[in-house]
Amino acid sequence: MEKTTLSIPGITCDHCVRTIKNELLEVEGVTAVDGDAQRKAVEVEFETPATLDRIRQVLKEIDYPAE
Repeated sequence: MEKTTLSIPGITCDHCVRTIKNELLEVEGVTAVDGDAQRKAVEVEFETPATLDRIRQVLKEIDYPAE
């Protein structure tokens, strides 16, 4: 299992964090998502078949691209 923290400048509130969490948890292989609106970051735990590229792609699709 891999764990990564992504900086997402578009996060402005807890609603943003919930939206990101809900979308990423739909990706097969993503096992946990935790976010912090003040830090503008999310921590994602994932395993195969999920990949960091796929996670970044989903974030871009929902208008929360990671830096």
